[in-house]
Amino acid sequence: MLQQERLHRIHTLLLQVQQLSTERIMQELAISRETARRDMITLEHTGHAKRVHGGIICTQAVAEAPLNVRHGQMIKEKRAIAKVAVQQLSAGQTIFIDAGSTTAILAEELRTLSGLTIITNGLQVALNLNAGEGSKHELILLGGEITTQPQTQGEQTISEIQRYHADIALLSPAGIDPHAGATSYQPAEANIAKAMIQNSRQTFILADERKLNQVSRIQYAKTSDIDLLISNQNKEFQLTAEIERQFKHVIWA
Repeated sequence: MLQQERLHRIHTLLLQVQQLSTERIMQELAISRETARRDMITLEHTGHAKRVHGGIICTQAVAEAPLNVRHGQMIKEKRAIAKVAVQQLSAGQTIFIDAGSTTAILAEELRTLSGLTIITNGLQVALNLNAGEGSKHELILLGGEITTQPQTQGEQTISEIQRYHADIALLSPAGIDPHAGATSYQPAEANIAKAMIQNSRQTFILADERKLNQVSRIQYAKTSDIDLLISNQNKEFQLTAEIERQFKHVIWA
């Protein structure tokens, strides 16, 4: 097989799964480790991939799937992450929560606590918090333009965020990278997350393994802005050492 054909096949697969181990490339193309290494270097030089310990990741901007699709993905992992996040909170705190599938699951787990003031632009977050016997927390739904995600966004939402001072912002990005920080695909979502960070004492990022070492279009938090990253360990990639070196504090769910 010619190198150009190998590169095309590796790149096509990488676009589908976003990250590939050296072993998988060797298996998929039936090539040696040295050949796989040379091909990964070539893909990095052409800008199609970034080499990490154990393989490569896609460098193209990550666009999130629609929320209704994401709700059915990585549920077990997201719930484990949410449970860890809940353990970091205590009654009397004021927290921001942005909209997303992970934070919607976080809202379900927050029903085990009481006494928080929760401010969110996520309609599903608010509904999950208020399910059953109703919320045990003070719940504030931010106003603004309602989108199909469903969430509120726009200038009114940003203005309302700026009225509050929270202890913690709990956010779930499209991508989290040791060098690029937390990123989002949509400008409106990035603006909301950034406003929540600016009006909070601490920032917690909740991200399952698919989002590790991923970079989307718009940065809303530098690595230094993130006080805690909560994720589940990716067993195929040995990324934990780099993640732990770059972030202030990491908890693996």
